[in-house]
Amino acid sequence: MTIKGSKVSGWFLLVLGLGIILWTLYSSYNIFTGKTLAPEVFEIEEKAEIPVPSEAPETPQAQIEQMLQERIQEHLEEMLPANVVPRFLNLASWSIFVGMMIFGGAQLASLGIKLIK
Repeated sequence: MTIKGSKVSGWFLLVLGLGIILWTLYSSYNIFTGKTLAPEVFEIEEKAEIPVPSEAPETPQAQIEQMLQERIQEHLEEMLPANVVPRFLNLASWSIFVGMMIFGGAQLASLGIKLIK
């Protein structure tokens, strides 16, 4: 390659690397400000409703146990909604992807700078 060709390639790689970095940062900004959603890598399936027997428990002990189970389930759903874990995993996977893209963009820009010199 001639000197002029390597400088043109260098500038191209520098602009490409900076473009990749800026695009990933802009996309991440939109995701973390809530303008767009993170790509769904992890999904939660809708759980099927389990039919509850229509007849009430016969003994007071069984009634108390059933009420206690219902209360515990309600409190668990309040503390940790069903969609929190998949959303966290989607954000974590997006963050890992962005880290790789920024690293790749930095490598391209670095190679471009070396070719310009």
